[in-house]
This record gives sequence, C-alpha cells and structure tokens, in this order.
Amino acid sequence: MPLIRPAFGPLAALAVLVSACSPPLPSGVDSNRLQNAVGDAVGDPNTCVLIAEAGTGRIVWRYGSSRSCGTAWPACSGTEVRSVEQLMKTTGREGAEIWASCPSNADRSRTVAWAAGPVPGRQELVFTAVMEGAKTPPGIVLGDKLRDALERGGLSPAR
Repeated sequence: MPLIRPAFGPLAALAVLVSACSPPLPSGVDSNRLQNAVGDAVGDPNTCVLIAEAGTGRIVWRYGSSRSCGTAWPACSGTEVRSVEQLMKTTGREGAEIWASCPSNADRSRTVAWAAGPVPGRQELVFTAVMEGAKTPPGIVLGDKLRDALERGGLSPAR
C-alpha cells in the first residue's frame, strides 16, 4: 500500500486542529488570518493566547495547545502559580492590564511572561497571554507584539 503524505506540513495541521477546537470569533473576523498573525508574532510551543468576552470571561478564541494553556506558571507576584485560563477569569471581570515577567525555574535559566488587557478597539473583548522559555521577552513586549498581531489579524481596527 503506498504511503500517503498530507499536502500541508505538521505546523499547518496543528493550526487547523487548534482552530477547530476554538469557539467562534466575532462576525467578520477570519480565524485563519488571526491565527497566522498571532503565530508570526508570538508563536512558540509554550505560548497560549486567549480572547474572551469582557465581564463573563467566556473564551471566544484560543491560540495554543491545551498543554500550553493549562500549564500553571509562576504568577510573578509572590509564590503563587496560575494558568492563562485562571488569569482570564480575573481579567475578564477587572479589565486591568497585566504585564509581568519572572524566572520560571529554580536556576533562573527560563522565564515566563504574562500579558493581559482589553482588546484594542473592542470593548467587549479581553485577551490574556503567557509565554515560557529560555528566550522569552518581557511581558510588556509580549503584549505589544500581541496587540500588533490582533490588528494584523483583523480583530482590532487599524490605528
């Protein structure tokens, strides 16, 4: 029996699988365009980005695997740890911006960055993001890159 190879690479297959599990985006926003823009800006195996309704915290879009979105990392505010999904629960209610970074392991060779706040131009939506790794940018840089990606991806109106 001949070996059949898919017409697209493993990363494209992963993007399709992740977007297939995501709840619907607001009307007029192309999920593939947003997925590509976020992936280009902050894509990494240890990155998770969630977009949710402000106030309710109901997730309307997800970038990242269940592992990256469900892993608890240092919260950078004491000894507590949290997942990006846990952060979304408070961001959706408070609407506050969060920019934080700190070591994520004992030898300080890896860091975690957190970014959260309102989606620019969309009062009804908030975002949370976490990235962890050996060369992770600070939380404020993660947030800036993500905001630009949300605009390029069609979720935020052009400035």
